[in-house]
Amino acid sequence: MKKTIIVMPVANEEDTMERILDEILALPYDNLHIYPVIDDYSRDRTEEIIRQKADENDKVKCIYYKESKGVISCYLEGFRQALADGAQQILEMDGGGSHLPSEIPQFLAKMEEGYDCVWGSRFMEGGSMRKQPLYRRILSQGGTILANLVLGTRLRDMTSGFECFQRKVLEGMDLDAFLSTGHMYQTEMRFYCRNLRTVEVPIHYVGTASSLKSSSVTEALRLLFQLKKNERRVVVSWKK
Repeated sequence: MKKTIIVMPVANEEDTMERILDEILALPYDNLHIYPVIDDYSRDRTEEIIRQKADENDKVKCIYYKESKGVISCYLEGFRQALADGAQQILEMDGGGSHLPSEIPQFLAKMEEGYDCVWGSRFMEGGSMRKQPLYRRILSQGGTILANLVLGTRLRDMTSGFECFQRKVLEGMDLDAFLSTGHMYQTEMRFYCRNLRTVEVPIHYVGTASSLKSSSVTEALRLLFQLKKNERRVVVSWKK
């Protein structure tokens, strides 16, 4: 298998962090590495748990991102470091238990088939959302419908954060030029990659206690209509 680095922003996940790392490390892949990205927002033992695991296993690397401006900046910094460390594939997932390590193999299998990007989908056959209030499902599905209409995309899930990229995809982007600092980032990424060879796979999303502010929805709507203007700034070196 190609060298694959999993990038996962983490904060205040001491209850689940060790279990998630162990489940990923137990997968039958010799060339799978994990880069948890953490910042000052995390106030519990999450960083300690990661660093201890990194001392025990060289497939784990703790990234402390001092300049973090939130979860999206941590994702992008993780991508930069993964590229710098020679990743041929980069898988993005949540570090709080919403994404299941047991579903990683289906992403890697599709990457081996030659896809540029593999998107996790909660809304295709075989996928699901659990432990989420109804309004979150309505926002996610409604956001997908609206994004497809405005952006001309045709995906069944435009807002999921479980996804995998070939190196050339992220290498050909200006990661400093993304507009989004919040939930809209996932939609922005899918829009820029819409003309690449992509595929969706079903995932089972497990909800957490995090809340969604009304300001986040307003910001997402504002950004939705700016993405087409921003595309040339982000995509710098591969043909769409």
